[in-house]
Amino acid sequence: MLLTIAISSRTLFDLNKAHQIYLDKGLEAYRAYQLEREEKPLNPGVAFPLVKKLLNIRHPETDEPLVEVVLVSRNNGDTGLRIFNSIEHHGLDISRAVFSNGGSPYDYLSALGVELFLSAHHADVISAIEAGYAAAHLMTRRSSGFIDGQVRIAFDGDAVLFSDESEQIYQAAGLDAFRENEHNKRHEPLTPGPFSAFLKKLHDLQCIFPAGQSPLRTALVTARSAPSHKRVILTLRQWGIRIDEALFLGGQDKAEFLKSFKADIFFEDQLTYVKTASEHTATGHVPYGVTNQQTKQ
Repeated sequence: MLLTIAISSRTLFDLNKAHQIYLDKGLEAYRAYQLEREEKPLNPGVAFPLVKKLLNIRHPETDEPLVEVVLVSRNNGDTGLRIFNSIEHHGLDISRAVFSNGGSPYDYLSALGVELFLSAHHADVISAIEAGYAAAHLMTRRSSGFIDGQVRIAFDGDAVLFSDESEQIYQAAGLDAFRENEHNKRHEPLTPGPFSAFLKKLHDLQCIFPAGQSPLRTALVTARSAPSHKRVILTLRQWGIRIDEALFLGGQDKAEFLKSFKADIFFEDQLTYVKTASEHTATGHVPYGVTNQQTKQ
């Protein structure tokens, strides 16, 4: 039942200054910078509070850990030593790591048994999405440092939990065509999207715990509204998934609602929502579906 998450070093720790040195002065300057500071712990990054909370989830009967976090990095073992020293300094139970020396750590996701991949490298995330992994690009910033209570994970609907089929109709023919399609197919489940299997794994972990005692809480935060909400609810029911909270916002900005939910992380395909949500919570851009295809073009 172990959930395995791969996370890049630039999302776990604040490596912005070191990365800027790499961009401005090249690899050798970056290497020298990291080696000089090998014993100086890195500050927490955007995903640090989430990782800290996930690593604390343990089986209620056996006390075995239920989440494993694997570090993946484009550093090599030499420059990566500062990262491992920082892991030890912060008391994180992370023992597996891949240092790919400039190559894409995405290549190792299958061997690692990864079910979620969080990275600051957009191309790696796209490769992972195309290969069928739940993956998101975390915009790097400093950690808020708030670590308390449940792990609260929020998802957008279309192009994240579900496919982007309905979104394609909306963008091609408008809101009325979208509503007509959802009405006509109200009894047909939506096709799974890139994060459907990850949501199912979270649901399975929740079921280990007695009612009301799960350390995980999930929310659907979608721009859909009535009557298109019905198809979403029936889809989750057919998948056998219980989601704790469902917010149908009818196109309203999601940031304040995520703040009220106290989300530790939010997964969203549209950059407009990513930018506003990231002011309040760690937000992963999911580069999937018609919206992101248009952006790429």
